Amino acid sequence: MDKQQLASTIWESANQMRSKIEASEYKDFILGFIFYKYLSDKELRFFKSKGLSEEDIKKVNEADEKYADYVRKNLGYFIAYDNLYSTWLSKGGDFEIANVRDALSAFDRNIDNVYKKVFENIFKTLSSGLSKLGENAAKQTRAARSLLNLIKRIPMDGSQDYDVLGFVYEYLISMFAANAGKKAGEFYTPHEVSVLMSEIIAEELKGRDKIKIYDPTSGSGSLLINIGKAMKRYIDSDNKIDYYAQELKENTFNLTRMNLVMRDIKPANINVRNGDTLEEDWPFFEDGRKDSTYTLVKVDAVVSNPPYSQKWTPKHKEHDPRYKSYGLAPRGKADYAFLLHDLYHLKQDGIMAIVLPHGVLFRGNTEGEIRKNLIEKNKIDAIIGLPANVFFGTGIPTIIMVLKHNKKTNDVLIIDASKGFEKSGKSNKLRSCDIRKITDTIRDRVSIEKYSRVVSKEEIRKNDYNLNIPRYVDSSEPVEKYDLYATMFGGIPKVELMELSDYWNELKGLKEDIFKTEDGEYFYLNNENLHQIIQNHSSSQKYLERYQNAFSGFRQTLTEDLIDGILDVDIAQEREKIVKDIFDRLDDVNLVDKYKVYQVFADNWNTTEADLEMILDEGFDTINKVDPNMVIKKKKEDDEEVPEVQEGWRGRILPFELVQKNLLKDEVEEIKSIKDRLLEITSEFGEILDSLEEDEKDGDYVKEDKSAFVNGEVKKYIKEACDEIETDEIKILNGYLELSKKAEKEQYIKENSTINWDLMEKGKSGNYTKTEINKRIAKIQQTFDFEEDSLEHKLQKVVFLIEEESTLKSDLKTKKEELHLKTKDLIESLDEDTSLDLLYKKWIEPLLTGIDELGQKVFLTLEGKIKTIYEKYAKTFIDIEEELKQTQEDFIQMSNKLKGSEKDLAGIRELQKLLEV
Repeated sequence: MDKQQLASTIWESANQMRSKIEASEYKDFILGFIFYKYLSDKELRFFKSKGLSEEDIKKVNEADEKYADYVRKNLGYFIAYDNLYSTWLSKGGDFEIANVRDALSAFDRNIDNVYKKVFENIFKTLSSGLSKLGENAAKQTRAARSLLNLIKRIPMDGSQDYDVLGFVYEYLISMFAANAGKKAGEFYTPHEVSVLMSEIIAEELKGRDKIKIYDPTSGSGSLLINIGKAMKRYIDSDNKIDYYAQELKENTFNLTRMNLVMRDIKPANINVRNGDTLEEDWPFFEDGRKDSTYTLVKVDAVVSNPPYSQKWTPKHKEHDPRYKSYGLAPRGKADYAFLLHDLYHLKQDGIMAIVLPHGVLFRGNTEGEIRKNLIEKNKIDAIIGLPANVFFGTGIPTIIMVLKHNKKTNDVLIIDASKGFEKSGKSNKLRSCDIRKITDTIRDRVSIEKYSRVVSKEEIRKNDYNLNIPRYVDSSEPVEKYDLYATMFGGIPKVELMELSDYWNELKGLKEDIFKTEDGEYFYLNNENLHQIIQNHSSSQKYLERYQNAFSGFRQTLTEDLIDGILDVDIAQEREKIVKDIFDRLDDVNLVDKYKVYQVFADNWNTTEADLEMILDEGFDTINKVDPNMVIKKKKEDDEEVPEVQEGWRGRILPFELVQKNLLKDEVEEIKSIKDRLLEITSEFGEILDSLEEDEKDGDYVKEDKSAFVNGEVKKYIKEACDEIETDEIKILNGYLELSKKAEKEQYIKENSTINWDLMEKGKSGNYTKTEINKRIAKIQQTFDFEEDSLEHKLQKVVFLIEEESTLKSDLKTKKEELHLKTKDLIESLDEDTSLDLLYKKWIEPLLTGIDELGQKVFLTLEGKIKTIYEKYAKTFIDIEEELKQTQEDFIQMSNKLKGSEKDLAGIRELQKLLEV
C-alpha cells in the first residue's frame, strides 16, 4: 500500500467515524490500534519461528508463567492468545469492546522490567479514550470493529519507504486542521524536511561505526527515524545506533516510542523520556532518581524541531551549564534555549540541525548577544532558508541551522532555498531535487549565484552579527528593464539577447540564423517559424547528439544492475551509485540542470525501491503474485457495519495496465475502439440536440435544462409518430392480430403472401405471437424515411444511437471483465524472462524517457525565452499611438450617427473635440 492508497483508506474510515469520535482525537485511536496490531503480529511471528503450531498458539496464556516469561525476555512484552489482534478479528460478531479493555490492561502487567521505559503506559491514551467511541458498550463495540477492519489493511512490517505512523499522524493533523488547531505543526516535522535534515546528518557521520542521536522535542519521532534510515547506507547493524528522545506531551511521547519500536529498533537502543527539555537537562537520568543517576550524555548528532518562540522561564538558569557560556534566551522566545540545549549535548566532533523561525537570525537584545557568541565561538556551520508554508499549521518563515563544535572553516554557509518547492494543496513541499541540491551545497561548501554564499566572519561582524539571509544572498528576480529605443522603434536590444549567451555559446550559429541586424545593437526575427528553425538547426541536432551520447551505456548499466542482478541489489548503495553515474555523465553537459535530471531519477526510484524491497523480502516469485483488490464500501447508516469487499485484482509488483499495454495489445485496442465510438455517439447526441429549434427543445424528450435527451421519451415520441404511418405490410400484420381462430389465421396468411411470414417465429400453438408481430412492425418502422430536416428524422437517429450505445456499453463491460481476468491469469503464469522484461519497462524505460525529454526541453525553453523578449518589443510606442488614433477616429465616426436630445448631442460633440486634440 503506497501513501496515496493509505491516505484514501484512512480518510474513508475517518469520515465514517465522525459521528462517534472528535476529529482531533481520531488519530489517537487509529495510531494506538495500529501499534497494538504491530506488536500482536510480531509476537505471532515469534511463536511460529519457535515451531508452535496454530493449536499450540491458541493455548498460550498468562497461566503458563514460564513461557510467558520466556516471551517477555525475548520481546519485552507478552500478549496472551485471547488478546491478540488476530483473535479479535476472528471473533467476528462475538467481539466486544471489553476484549480491548482487558487486553490493554493485561499488556501493562506483562512488560519485562528491562523494557518498561519503552512500553509502560504506551496505550494509556487509547485505553482512557475507548469510552468516547460510543454512548454505550454496543456502540463502542461497533465503532472499534470498524477501526479493526480498517487497520488490518495498513502495512506495518517496517519495509515501507516511508514512516507509516508519522504519515498517518501528519495526514490526520492536516485533514482535521480546524480541530487540531494552528499549533499542530509544532509537533510534526514534514517528511521532506525530516529527510533533508537526516541527509545533512548522515553525510557528516557516514564514516563512524557506532553513533548516538538525540531529539529533545521528538514529537512523532520522524527525525530520528529518518536519520536511522539514512545511516543504514553506512552502518550495517541497527544495534550500532542509540536513540535518545524527549517529548513534553504524553500523547506524542507515546507516539515516539511506538514509531521507534515499529521500525524494529531494539529496545536496548531506545532511550526515551516524557519531560520538559528546558526545565530539566536530559539525557541522562532515571526519573525519580535524578541526583544519583544523572550522567551527561554527549551524542554524535542532535536534531530538533522545537515549538517556535515558545514562552519559558529563564529565572535561576544563569548558572545552568547549557546556557552560561552563551546567554539566556528571553522569556517570551525559547528558540535559543532549545538550540543551546542541543549544542550542550553535542560531541566535539558531532553535528546538529535545528528548525527555527527566521527571526532568530536578526532579533536583537539577548538573542543578538547569543548569536554573536555562537559566531565568535565558530559554532554556526550553515543556515538554510526554507520555502514558506512547508510546515502545516504555520506560515512563519523557517530556517534550518546547522552547528558544530569543531568546524574546519571560520565562515558560515548561507543558503536561500526558499524558491525550491512544489505546491501540495495549500502547502509547499520540498522536492527530491531541492533536498539533494541543499545537501550537495553543504557538502561541497560552494557559493552559487542567487542560491548560496560562503560568508566570512569579518563580514558578519560588519553587519553587527545580523544573519538575515537577504543581506548575503539575493535570490530575488531581476527587475525587468525596458530599452527606450526598442520601445519606440522595435527590435530586440543586444544586451537582452546576450542574457541567453549560455544558449548561443552552446548552439553555435543558431543566433545568426534566427536574427538579423543592421547595426549590431538591435535584432529582428529572420523568420516567424521560430520553432522549426531551433528544432532543425544543425547545432541543435549536434547538441542533442552530445546529450544522448553522455548517457551512452546507461541503459545497459541499469539493466545489468537492476534486472540481471535483481536478487543481489543493495538498494541503498545502488541508489547512490546511479546518482553518481548520472552526475558524472552530466559533467560536460551544459543547459540541462543536473538537479532536474536527479528529480526524474528520484520520481522513478521511489517505485523501483519499493518493488525491490518486496522482491528481496518475499522472493522472486512475488513478481507473479496478484492480490485481491479490497475496498470499503460506503455504509448507508451510521451504525451499520462496513465490511471489506473485493473489487477485482491487482498485481503485487506488476500493474495490470503495464501488462495489458505490452502483452494484450489487441484486447486493449478493441476496448479503446468501443470507448472511441461511445465518445462519438455522445458528440452526435450533442450535435442533434444543437440542431433542434428552440420550440422543439420544449418537448418531454429533452431534459428541462436542455442538456440532453430523455431516452424513454424519445422512443415514445418516435413510436407514436410511426404508428400514424401504416404501410401495406403493417396493415396486413395488424389485421393478423385481429384474428382469433387458427384456421382464419392460416387462410389470412395464404391470402397475404406478399410479405415474408417466415421472418417471424411461431409460438407453441403454431400461431405467430403478438410479441413477434409487434417486433416485426417495430423493425419496419425503423426503416421509415422521415423528411431529413424534420424533428422525426432527428429523433429517429437518436433512437438508433441509444440502441447502439446500450449495446456498446454492455460489450465494453464484458470485454473489460474478460481482460481483467485474462491479465490476472497471465501475470500468474509469466516466465522469468517476460517478468524481467516487464520490470525493465516499469523501472528503467520511464527513467530513460524522462532523461531524454529533458534534452528536448532545452529547445522549447529557449524558444519560450526568445518569444518573451520578442513580444516585449513587438508593438512599438508608435504602433500603439497609431492604434489609439484609429480607435478615436472610429469612435468619432460612430458617434456622428448617434441620435438623442440636444443636451446629449452637445455632450458628444465636446467629447469628440477632446479626442481630436
